[in-house]
Amino acid sequence: MNALMIKALAFSAVLIGATLAVVKSMNIDLSDPINMITMIGAIAIAVLTFGVSAKYINQMKTDTAQGELAEENWDGIGEYKNELPGGWAYSFLGTMIWAIWYWTIGYPVNSFSQIGQWNEEVKAYNIKFEKTNKNADKATLTEMGESIFLVQCAPCHGSTGDGLSGKAHDFTSRMSKAQVLDVIEKGSDQLGYAMGAMPPMMATGQDAEAIAAYVAGGMKGEQPASFGVCAGCHGADGKGMGGTAPNIASFDEDLIVHVVKSGKKGALGVMPAFHDRMTPVQTKALATYIKTLGQGE
Repeated sequence: MNALMIKALAFSAVLIGATLAVVKSMNIDLSDPINMITMIGAIAIAVLTFGVSAKYINQMKTDTAQGELAEENWDGIGEYKNELPGGWAYSFLGTMIWAIWYWTIGYPVNSFSQIGQWNEEVKAYNIKFEKTNKNADKATLTEMGESIFLVQCAPCHGSTGDGLSGKAHDFTSRMSKAQVLDVIEKGSDQLGYAMGAMPPMMATGQDAEAIAAYVAGGMKGEQPASFGVCAGCHGADGKGMGGTAPNIASFDEDLIVHVVKSGKKGALGVMPAFHDRMTPVQTKALATYIKTLGQGE
């Protein structure tokens, strides 16, 4: 063993010793499987890094190029057709074997997990939260809903729900004629209502224009004859036939729950689903607050 290799291994030993000293000073429990695996990995990396580095640095000092030269070259610089060095090949193979062992046997999936603990605590808190606020009054729900809206919805819809000048849906007024025409043209198959998907092109031309103007105008005045194709699912009053289809007359709680759960793709873009960020009470609170932004009850 030459001097360079001895120095490299000695440096590795010093590094390992320093690591052990730090572990001891921080009172890290090496009986924990995760800590022990991490420590073994650190030692292995230190030994392999300095050992392999010393070996190849020494070879660069003493070895000469040899073997069959490949025909290809770049600016006169060619490569030899030598086999992959055994050390590299075995290291790669060992890494693959270790990875398979680690992810199938070695990783302590049943041991303590900070992420698992966090998820359990959140789940327990949500259960307590739902029980505490199960029968919350309207004032409490409105206040709660405002807080949720400002965190989850305001970045796109604005703090007042005005849609930030057309960048998102405006909750302070009716849906626009353009939005209604977009749904008529493209249909809707996302919200998960019992009536199922709304096919595209349910109306065209002047019929679609009349429906869009009527719905966007608050469904006031004379109902166009072409609205009959909509009434089959949404009802003559547009309120969704008892929750089997979306309410197109106002923002009711059922519509908001479906949108929060499933997300929505419309003329202004795509809203992601938020079902994993809110509990049922929080969704109800959000719906209660949104109804105060301009639609009323």
